[in-house]
Amino acid sequence: MKKQNVRTLSLIVCTFTYLLVGAAVFDALESDTEKRRWEALDAIEKMVIKKYNISPDDFRVMETVVLKTEPHKAGQQWKFAGAFYYATTVLTTIGYGHSTPNTIGGKLFTMCYAIVGIPLGLVMFQSIGERLNKFSSFVIEGVKRMLGCRDVQASELNLICVVTTLSSLTIAGGAAAFSRYEGWTYFDSVYYCFITLTTIGFGDMVALQKDDALDKKPEYVVFSLIFILFGLAIVAASLNLLVLRFVTMNTEDERRDEAEALQAAQGAVRLEGDVITANGSILSGQVGETSSVNSEQSVCSCSCVWCGVAGGQRRYSVRRRRPLSRGNSGGGGGNGGGILPLQPLEQLPAVTSHTHRASI
Repeated sequence: MKKQNVRTLSLIVCTFTYLLVGAAVFDALESDTEKRRWEALDAIEKMVIKKYNISPDDFRVMETVVLKTEPHKAGQQWKFAGAFYYATTVLTTIGYGHSTPNTIGGKLFTMCYAIVGIPLGLVMFQSIGERLNKFSSFVIEGVKRMLGCRDVQASELNLICVVTTLSSLTIAGGAAAFSRYEGWTYFDSVYYCFITLTTIGFGDMVALQKDDALDKKPEYVVFSLIFILFGLAIVAASLNLLVLRFVTMNTEDERRDEAEALQAAQGAVRLEGDVITANGSILSGQVGETSSVNSEQSVCSCSCVWCGVAGGQRRYSVRRRRPLSRGNSGGGGGNGGGILPLQPLEQLPAVTSHTHRASI
């Protein structure tokens, strides 16, 4: 089995094992809390219905109104600032879900916009990540020269340390800003930044969604958009070093296998209906035809005088065997083709003092 197949199978097994472990851990951490929250909410619902003497249907209407009006607290979601924020979440595949199109035209344009925008965004962030890694290499080499190191080349480990540090600083700085503007705890802000920059985008915490921030805080809107784009570029640099390294390993293995197969093919001789003569030339023809070969180019391996007759040339008839299918191929040839014995065109005198050996 090829090395790539073994690696792929191992990755599949590891991924499903990782999913099972994750499910077990989340079950242990969240299930009890979820049950307690649901019981508390159910008790509050019954208390409100009893206190204000409203029917369950009226309560459902009130609940829907509260949920539907929540996005409007941030201001107008579909003016230019809010629309630009939505387009950014589509192109970067974050997909918070804080605002979604309601019209058929908006939904249709979202799909068409994503088909073009998502590949464009991936290529752009990947290119920025490569340039950032290149710049980091120059900085690392300059620092090593200043420190008098013998090996001034930037290794992959050096680059990984740099992009990891940049990613940590980006998340830490963004968390401080969002904690101030949104009123979140610092831990919740770090959680939001991580979920955003990894494009998970749960939507449980979304910036710019209160106090008419989209309309009244343009500087905060600009900061949020720059944070998303710059942070995703940093993450792309990390992926360029970590994830794409595995892709490079697969490509190197495939090229190595192709080189080995080509080298093996160069040393192999395949007989598929062609006659290989003594001087190395190949006589080709159609299946079932008969060709004549003179004795100077015969398949006889000896150099005796009997290869010529009275100063003339002996001619042989070569008949090609019709190729067999691989499933029915016998001893005549492993590849479905072979050469029948040579038949002389004229009777030769008996020779007792020398034996000819035909070899291919």
